Amino acid sequence: MSMIELYDGGAYLLNGTELIPDNNESAAAIKAKTGKDVAKEDAKKATIAYGILQEHNTSGNPDKLKIRFDKLTSHDITFVGIIQTARASGLTKFPMPYVLTNCHNSLCAVGGTINEDDHVFGLSAAKKYGGVYVPPHQAVIHQFAREMLAGGGKMILGSDSHTRYGALGTMAVGEGGPELVKQLLNQTYDINMPGVVGIYLKGEPVKGVGPQDVALAIIGAVFKNGYVKNKVMEFVGPGVSSLSADFRIGVDVMTTETTCLSSIWRTDDKIKEFLTIHERPEDYKELNPGEVTYYDGMVVVDLDQIRPMIAMPFHPSNTYTIEELNANLLDILDETEKRAQVSLDGAVPYELKSKVKNGKFVVDQGIIAGCAGGGFENICAAADILKGRYIGSDAFTLSVYPASMPVYMELIKNGCAATIMETGSVLKTAFCGPCFGAGDTPANNAFSIRHSTRNFPNREGSKLQNGQISSVALMDARSIAATAANGGVLTAATDWDGEFTKYQYHYDANIYKNRVFDSKGVADPDAELVLGPNIKDWPKMSALPENLILKVVSEIHDPVTTTDELIPSGETSSYRSNPLGLAEFALSRKDPQYVGRAKEIKKIEDARVAGEEHLCQKADWVHDVMHTVKDNGFADASPKNTGFGSTIFAVKPGDGSAREQAASCQKVLGGWANIANEYATKRYRSNLINWGMLPFLIPEGELPFKNLDFLFIPDIKKAVSEKWDVIKAYRVDAEGHKLSDAFELKLGELTDEEREIILKGCLINYNRVD
Repeated sequence: MSMIELYDGGAYLLNGTELIPDNNESAAAIKAKTGKDVAKEDAKKATIAYGILQEHNTSGNPDKLKIRFDKLTSHDITFVGIIQTARASGLTKFPMPYVLTNCHNSLCAVGGTINEDDHVFGLSAAKKYGGVYVPPHQAVIHQFAREMLAGGGKMILGSDSHTRYGALGTMAVGEGGPELVKQLLNQTYDINMPGVVGIYLKGEPVKGVGPQDVALAIIGAVFKNGYVKNKVMEFVGPGVSSLSADFRIGVDVMTTETTCLSSIWRTDDKIKEFLTIHERPEDYKELNPGEVTYYDGMVVVDLDQIRPMIAMPFHPSNTYTIEELNANLLDILDETEKRAQVSLDGAVPYELKSKVKNGKFVVDQGIIAGCAGGGFENICAAADILKGRYIGSDAFTLSVYPASMPVYMELIKNGCAATIMETGSVLKTAFCGPCFGAGDTPANNAFSIRHSTRNFPNREGSKLQNGQISSVALMDARSIAATAANGGVLTAATDWDGEFTKYQYHYDANIYKNRVFDSKGVADPDAELVLGPNIKDWPKMSALPENLILKVVSEIHDPVTTTDELIPSGETSSYRSNPLGLAEFALSRKDPQYVGRAKEIKKIEDARVAGEEHLCQKADWVHDVMHTVKDNGFADASPKNTGFGSTIFAVKPGDGSAREQAASCQKVLGGWANIANEYATKRYRSNLINWGMLPFLIPEGELPFKNLDFLFIPDIKKAVSEKWDVIKAYRVDAEGHKLSDAFELKLGELTDEEREIILKGCLINYNRVD
């Protein structure tokens, strides 16, 4: 029997337990079982997600949502830019609870004083505007939210893509910073009512299977086919009750890797107990689907059949069971090597077969960390497997990062911390670094197994542009521990013959009470923001001109382009409070020539906006391109009504992190657009729009332009304001001498507010208070 089954269409769920596929016979089947005629549209309204979304919808239109969230969360590579953007738009007070955590730049390892400057800024902002400030090493952003913020029926918006608290009854969404700015300015999060896909759990996991195994099995089944893309995943079915709160949390946080919009779970006494332990019993709310509930798709997960999983480089969806990998080792390694060359553009030699020793796959490093791996039960289970064993004195290393200081404290009290350290493993403080490439970077060509969220290229800290490459595979903490206990030989936790201890968690509230700054929502207008020398205001940005001339400065044909490839993580994170400084790193891992090319075009646009004449003196091509445009039917085009900028083409950009800088770095370098066959996530497309960039779409197939060509787009301002379905563009060759026939671009659906943001040039301009 398979682990995962996907329905071809929708499905009805009766009384939370019985599935009926959506077909010509479903109405009669429902009538026979319930005695009722139930319309599909009414059954759609019975999902947990529908109820929560409508409770937070301010539009009055159930199909066109304008959401106000209950709380906001950010960490220390996003909150400075968000607050600076909101300040430029007149922010005087946080209108809702806003938590600023410090879990990404907490090592303060690169860039001198600038990391700690961001932390000091965050504390001063929490005082001035009435927020909550969590100091470094206290908690990773999502663990703090689970312990202190999430509640039944609530909605939380976070500027980190893994903002997922559905297991606790909270619909949470990870978006780029500008969407949080809108909430701070009492604006709304605008989406169409999303589809809701049921995730029906049945059975219970066998010993040795953990939440990452379940999550990876689901991701492997739904990512490539887009089954849940931009939809809500609603976890239902009798199997939910077989899982602890920690287990559900571990599955839930990984839903981001499916490209879904959000997630929500039915809740029960185990969630009530979790919130009671954390001294918030009043935040519990029982959530269940209705008597007859319709889902737009259905994923059936047989928990009994899930086995320890591994996601091979370089994506969480490249999944196999560990048993399957070990049984077909050389074939799967060969397949992984070939697939990796696409991700790496063949830039560096990459091979894995040398990791096979005496027929066994030997790894170099294990990491259990962050919002996915650093939970209490994961680490206790790893300690049980490791008890009495030693990782040895060879190359293999193991690091464990509890997700919060209260979790760390309990591991000390119950002895699991000592058990782990006794093995030769290292126990560290709460930190997200292993998930995005800042800390525990392996050696060149090393292979790391991690209970973390992502395994994209360079997410472990290596630098492709410098000829470095190492690999991350995602696994559950239990199988990582089993591998560590076996000297680094890849081992499934189901092969361990011991017994897990039932550890009771005791929460120590005093750690946060005595260390976290909580304004209780009271702002202090007299408090001064503390601005370090790296914290810079956003540069001024121009409104959309009547016409555009764009130069294609990068062309990316990978099947999917991640935000890591658009703006790297790792040590670049230290510069994210300096828009122009960070922009120097844009596309540096994918296209090192991008920044220089974009700057050349921006130089022309800056001169045009400043009213300088004779632009052709700054670049010969300006004269040639403008004359080619004028001589081919556009005589009115001139530098007074025609802007100059850059664009990139990518097949499917935006998978991965919510970081707004993937778009803002292009904008501050003069980018006016992206052109894509499809956008991997809503959040990346929203980032483009909020930074005043045009999210163009073009059909799959041979492109009507190539890298370094110019694109003339007449009447673009009119096209945006008048909602044209199709926009005509013309290619001018790289020499500026030949104008092609028109080809078509589309923008997809845009709200009136989004159109206005693009017309004004960015969200800051849309809201600016001069």
